[in-house]
Amino acid sequence: MSRGDKSSYTDKQKREASHIESSEKKAGKSDKDAERIAWATVNKQDGGGKKSGSGRTHH
Repeated sequence: MSRGDKSSYTDKQKREASHIESSEKKAGKSDKDAERIAWATVNKQDGGGKKSGSGRTHH
């Protein structure tokens, strides 16, 4: 997977990033900055793309 490829994200994560991006644009951010902030926020909340299995706890 190349950098910038969003195929490993769930539909929920993509939707969430879209909402964050539109909020950032309304706040006056550029398109590029809004997208960067949106995906950084999703990554911070969920730790990146899809996770499999039940072993999702942090030690």
